[in-house]
Amino acid sequence: MVKDTKSGPRRCPICGKPTTPAFAPFCSKRCADVDLNRWLSGGYAIPASEEDTPDEEDGSDPTVH
Repeated sequence: MVKDTKSGPRRCPICGKPTTPAFAPFCSKRCADVDLNRWLSGGYAIPASEEDTPDEEDGSDPTVH
């Protein structure tokens, strides 16, 4: 079993207050709702750029061998 190296109660990732069992890992319904809103609005999205595939670069038909 891995032991938690941090001492003390866990903290809410939104506001930093101690968490409560009813809303874990958050401290309140408000912080849980703030987190949900961030997920739904794309606030946690990781930006990515599309890379060209080799088939697109050389202009050849990948189905022809």
